[in-house]
Amino acid sequence: MTALSTAPAPMDVAPPLPRSRLGDLLVNQGKLTARDLDRALNARDETGSVLEQVLVNLGLVSEGDVTQALAELLQLPFVAAEEFPDVMPEVEGLQPDFLRTHLIYPLKLDESGLSLAMAVADDPFALKALRLATGQRIHPCVANPSDIEKALSSQDEPEREDDDDELGTDVGDFVEHLRDLASEAPVIRLVNLIIGRVIDMRASDIHLEPFDDGLHVRYRVDGVIRTEEIVSPQLSPAVNSRVKLMAHLDIAERRLPQDGRIKTRVKGRELDLRVSTIPTVHGESVVMRVLDRTSVRYSLESMGFEADTLTRFNQLLGRPHGILLVTGPTGSGKTTTLYAALSKIDSDAHKIITVEEPVEYQLEGINQIQVHQQIGLSFARALRSILRQDPDIIMIGEMRDTETAQIAVQSALTGHLVLSTLHTNTAAGAIIRLQDMGVEPYLITSSVNGVLSQRLVRRLCPHCKEAYVPDPQVVKESGMDRLGLSAPKLWRAVGCPQCRQTGYSGRTGIHELLVMDDVMRRGILDGLDSASLHTKATAAGMHTLYEDGLRKVADGVTTLDELLRVTEDQSDA
Repeated sequence: MTALSTAPAPMDVAPPLPRSRLGDLLVNQGKLTARDLDRALNARDETGSVLEQVLVNLGLVSEGDVTQALAELLQLPFVAAEEFPDVMPEVEGLQPDFLRTHLIYPLKLDESGLSLAMAVADDPFALKALRLATGQRIHPCVANPSDIEKALSSQDEPEREDDDDELGTDVGDFVEHLRDLASEAPVIRLVNLIIGRVIDMRASDIHLEPFDDGLHVRYRVDGVIRTEEIVSPQLSPAVNSRVKLMAHLDIAERRLPQDGRIKTRVKGRELDLRVSTIPTVHGESVVMRVLDRTSVRYSLESMGFEADTLTRFNQLLGRPHGILLVTGPTGSGKTTTLYAALSKIDSDAHKIITVEEPVEYQLEGINQIQVHQQIGLSFARALRSILRQDPDIIMIGEMRDTETAQIAVQSALTGHLVLSTLHTNTAAGAIIRLQDMGVEPYLITSSVNGVLSQRLVRRLCPHCKEAYVPDPQVVKESGMDRLGLSAPKLWRAVGCPQCRQTGYSGRTGIHELLVMDDVMRRGILDGLDSASLHTKATAAGMHTLYEDGLRKVADGVTTLDELLRVTEDQSDA
């Protein structure tokens, strides 16, 4: 049915359609689920927007599906973009600003009246204003808002002779084109499929990387990244734009990095995705960090601690004041360990405050503060304020500057237990890093209780792991003999459908715990470097990351190759 072939009855002033009927129709057509409709209605009530706009913005239904359903309910013709006249008919009394504000495009003026394409064809105010301004009978038709907006913009193009204006129009049209593509059902389904895979794969990150041959979709599973598929170059910009729309980012800005967040429900589970975009020579690279609350274990006992290490770590947690640091590279589970430590502490008996960037998971009974650098709420500024909140325990997401480290030390010296993370490769390296930040050695020895360094190693898949008798020379060179670990047989990764042919399933931690004792204090005051401090700690009984990993190799938890892969960075030189 076209707009110009059959003119509808004039609708000068008519009551607007109840939008719940629109949602019901889309549900009946299979374009929308009842749950999604409830979610959209709630969003509409909160934002004050019309339902059709909310549905499109949330990515639940494409703009074309919504508009055609609206036309069916209103029993009005639907007008496609190609049916718009190239030159808008001149109608006396119509103001361009009014047309742009209400997204109205004149189609035809004849003896029967004025036919118009409208984004909201049952708007009683707009219909009455049109009749009064033109003196014509009004024949409203339904069209996609983006089509109307683009057609109105094209009417201004001949007046723009300046090259810069022409460039701006081209960019604007391109952005609108991207927005249209990102709102199409195939793109929505593809992005939902890409995000949905993280549940089955247990992925921690999704990487969308543009190259000449298309958009490479890669997943990080158990710390190892792998390419799963390549999206065609034609769809690459639309997929990235869809993700940016979901994360409430500016799709017109493709030259600067952006950060956002997506909250979505996938296969019955609430997922929180931290989105980061960065420009590359082939387009924007997008990374989504998956924060899946159900996958986080808040139990220290289930995180791979050996019994002796866990006992000493719990003793450090039980101290009333001082600093306990967790170190390791990005993705080594430092924050999860701190969350597990906090969950072990009785929040009813203690006032616990955290300062994080960002707050990854919300903990019951704990006051969590989100850092906002844009408004000047830094780690240091937040710390100064929360000390007046009378906390017992403070968790700092990361010590990243001198001011934060010094305030943390002062907090520990004034009776607070401070938990925090540092990016160092060894436990002893954290001591030197604090000194580099300007913390005096005598303050370190007085405030730091201990440092836990950790890594995550992949667990062998229980369905396909294979036993073998190791070469005696390999056992000797690995150091298992020196540690007194008797392992008549070791295990190797094989691969099966259960583990997606990787041979591994899940991860566990390996740890080294440096406890601040008199020997370590003397070494720090004497100005020893990290290697010397590390040597003193091992002489005092500290198991290194590698030695802790060897215990898991001997127990058949992981492989020697995996341990070597993870611990090859054990140096802060």
